[in-house]
Amino acid sequence: MQQIAAIGCLVLAICNKNGRKQMHFNRVAHNLESALNRSLDANVNTWLQEKIEIICDQKSTKELYLTYSLLASKLRNDGGIHLTIDDDALKGYLESQKATPLQMARIYLLVRVLEENRPFFEPKVANIIQVADTGELVTFLKYLILLPEAGFYKQAAVEALRTNIDTVFDAISAKNPYPAAYFNDQQWNQMYLKAAFMQRDLSAIPNIDERANQELARIISDYAHERWAASRKIDPLFWRPVTHFLDEPLLADMQRLLASEDILENKAGALCCSGSTLKTAQELIKNYPELMRAVETGDLAWETLKSS
Repeated sequence: MQQIAAIGCLVLAICNKNGRKQMHFNRVAHNLESALNRSLDANVNTWLQEKIEIICDQKSTKELYLTYSLLASKLRNDGGIHLTIDDDALKGYLESQKATPLQMARIYLLVRVLEENRPFFEPKVANIIQVADTGELVTFLKYLILLPEAGFYKQAAVEALRTNIDTVFDAISAKNPYPAAYFNDQQWNQMYLKAAFMQRDLSAIPNIDERANQELARIISDYAHERWAASRKIDPLFWRPVTHFLDEPLLADMQRLLASEDILENKAGALCCSGSTLKTAQELIKNYPELMRAVETGDLAWETLKSS
């Protein structure tokens, strides 16, 4: 087998082809291997390395999928992981996702085979969404951002949005920088709206302000009117993307939020109006001095809306 090429050392604030900031990590395979050496049973570690050799030497798609699946039986008693690695960004991401040894072993397998022969294995790795069970799919989606040339897997990530399984949907949407880096506006909007529809934790979606857009603001208003017509509640965090896109129709929504008997809706309306450059929105919030003051002092923010 050829010597494994290291993933390029890239800083976190590098922009992709769409001009969006995306996360990059240094020497992913090396750092995952280092952590796994300290976390896995030696026999399991040896088995995994031997399987990777076979997969790469034989270009075996069957062995790739089988090994990805069999790791669950090899690591039935997941212990803790020892993240003594030299990339703080990677360490922080693994910690934020509460990575397990099984998840790390699976993503390490994928990174290794892709580094060895990316043209051959890319479509095979992308096809995991078709052959994986729920747990295998969750790992794939959570750690897509770590794969070489991660943008190749965008369609697989978009396909995952069709799911109604909470854990699968959360894997791609919650605490995952991949959608913000690679989804277009239509795909992002689809994910955001479905997160609201499935009543997922909207505060867990990264980069909401950066990915806000005019069309999403319109969609949010339309969805809100449907919910109101059915006398149903709306997560106040749902309004966050409209802040910089307020117009006269949306301003009527803000008036409704500010006049609501629900204090959380009042706060959402205040945050939207306070962050807007629309003069009429700035005039509207002046009618609610306590809310305006809370925003100005930082006591009220999107991040603390439900606890402030």
